[in-house]
Amino acid sequence: MTSQNTTDKPFRIAKRQVYEAYKAVKANHGAAGVDGQALEMFEKDVAGNLYKVWNRMSSGTYFPPPVRAVCIPKKSGGERVLGVPTVSDRIAQMVVKQMIEPDLDSLFLPDSYGYRPGKSALDAVGVTRQRCWKYDWVLEFDIKGLFDNLPHDLLLKAETRRMQVGSALHRKMAGSAPMEKNGEVVKRKHCTPQGVSAIVESLHALCI
Repeated sequence: MTSQNTTDKPFRIAKRQVYEAYKAVKANHGAAGVDGQALEMFEKDVAGNLYKVWNRMSSGTYFPPPVRAVCIPKKSGGERVLGVPTVSDRIAQMVVKQMIEPDLDSLFLPDSYGYRPGKSALDAVGVTRQRCWKYDWVLEFDIKGLFDNLPHDLLLKAETRRMQVGSALHRKMAGSAPMEKNGEVVKRKHCTPQGVSAIVESLHALCI
């Protein structure tokens, strides 16, 4: 993969960006999507497969395939739906994530830890441990069913208003992938199954 850009495509994406996204996806491992293609299978023709991702994204003809629904039991009862994208789709998502993250991350408060570069749940635990010695009370709240009910139109409206880089490209992808569950493909206008997209999940705070 070279770092050259294309000048005759509606979206200027360097081939190097796709390659760097592939390396990030490879480091995260992950299961196969609806096509049954594991990372090892993808890598049997890695150059050809990455070219397909780049060509479709840069030409504006990329559309996410269905995500594979995996139901994970909740400790409190019920199930949480985990969306598993294909390897190619994870790479495409990572390309857009790396494009929009610099603009997006600057919008978050210092105490926001979810899905942010260089931060983790353990960092939040460390800060909480320090502050528990300073205060006599704690306020905890949760948004019930956020992942299940987030409207895609509000998400994309917030993105358009808040971000500059990569927004048009992301609007073609965010939340548009249908979900395959028990052999049935279902279109979605709301909800973002956990795991399906680091981009979409990190954008939730923009709608609050």
